[in-house]
Amino acid sequence: MAYSEFTLYDVKQRWHLSIDETTDLFSTIPEVAVSHWLTETLQETLPLALALSTEKSRSELLIAPLLVELRKRTGYQVSVFSGVDFPVDASQGLNGSCDFLVALSPEQLFVSTPVLIIVEAKNDNIKSGLAQCMATMVAARLLNDREGTAIPIVYGAVTTGTTWRFLQLEADVITLDRQEYYINRAPLLLGILLHMVGLHEAQRANVLQA
Repeated sequence: MAYSEFTLYDVKQRWHLSIDETTDLFSTIPEVAVSHWLTETLQETLPLALALSTEKSRSELLIAPLLVELRKRTGYQVSVFSGVDFPVDASQGLNGSCDFLVALSPEQLFVSTPVLIIVEAKNDNIKSGLAQCMATMVAARLLNDREGTAIPIVYGAVTTGTTWRFLQLEADVITLDRQEYYINRAPLLLGILLHMVGLHEAQRANVLQA
């Protein structure tokens, strides 16, 4: 079994999780001004990604630039990986690859822990990626615990590049944000991602000054 083979029922039953679909996870998160580079990049890549309309093109042209911006805005205190193998525990079906993951480490040569964010790219169907993302979030938490870098919350996102849906795994509850967010609000998306890595506003300023 691999991450992509899980269903929502599998995830709930195997790890005794409950799923909360009633919460606005990031309703109070303020926007963050994006760089001129990201603004120009998305102006160029959005029409192309929509025209090509494949999962690969959306990943490369829309998702990757936003995560590159995230890495830069944290003062390179996080690492971003694309298309990496993530074999955590084959006996539990926790193996396969991740479209993107973000770790709280400047090390970019290999995946370090703690892993903070799992991002799954889907061509046009957010719902189809939810179980896969949840299973990979469970794997990230297991890896963090095993490596002695446990953190209370692991975040996830399923995105078509133009539409984003965020998740949060804390204790035995997966919270699925009831809101969807859109690429035309890149400043809000960046604010949410910075919040996820614990580097929003004052925290981010301290890192950049260090």
